[in-house]
Amino acid sequence: MSLILLAVAPSMIIIIYIYFKDRFEKEPWTLLLKNFILGATVSVLLTLILGKLTTELLPLLDQNHLLDVFIKAFFVVGLVEEFSKYVVVRYIAQRNKEFDEPFDGIVYAVMVSMGFATLENILYVYSYGYETGVLRAFTAVPAHATFAVLMGYFMGKAKFSNRTYVFNLTGLLAATLFHGAYDFFLFIEFIPGIATGAFVFLLVGIFLSSKAIKLHQENSLHRE
Repeated sequence: MSLILLAVAPSMIIIIYIYFKDRFEKEPWTLLLKNFILGATVSVLLTLILGKLTTELLPLLDQNHLLDVFIKAFFVVGLVEEFSKYVVVRYIAQRNKEFDEPFDGIVYAVMVSMGFATLENILYVYSYGYETGVLRAFTAVPAHATFAVLMGYFMGKAKFSNRTYVFNLTGLLAATLFHGAYDFFLFIEFIPGIATGAFVFLLVGIFLSSKAIKLHQENSLHRE
């Protein structure tokens, strides 16, 4: 039970944080839960399928070669995982009538991402124990949330713009770039100390996510 709590708690804290940042019109909990579950099921399943296909199309020959690490980080992991989340936000959440202001893009993207991250975290914690759970609570889970906020910021703009495709794809690209960069530095195990770059990208992502949240709050369609 304690392992489950350790695995689930980081995502729940982030969900509550984003929920209360949605100041002017809260989203229905039933819809939030639906997107969370879709993130933990549909997005995960898509990731498994696309990950296998991508690995076959882009075989990684040498884990000690920067190009192979780049391909793995940005395409096999970053693009595949973010696209799998994007599909749910784009074709389920964004089309719902409750998605009625730009900030909702952040809310639903985070819900989908936290569903994905929660299942992933449970698997990691059960496989590797408490230390991994504590480490991921301050790294991987906040990273998933950060990528989601960046994606959701642009997808929120897309819903209320005549440049829908441009903003949607910009959101996918932003999340993929930060996810890929974060993993790229973590995957380079043959250069001592370079993993620090992942935390730099995480901090930059958190800063930009904070700005994105404030911008959508200030421009809320429900703000009086």
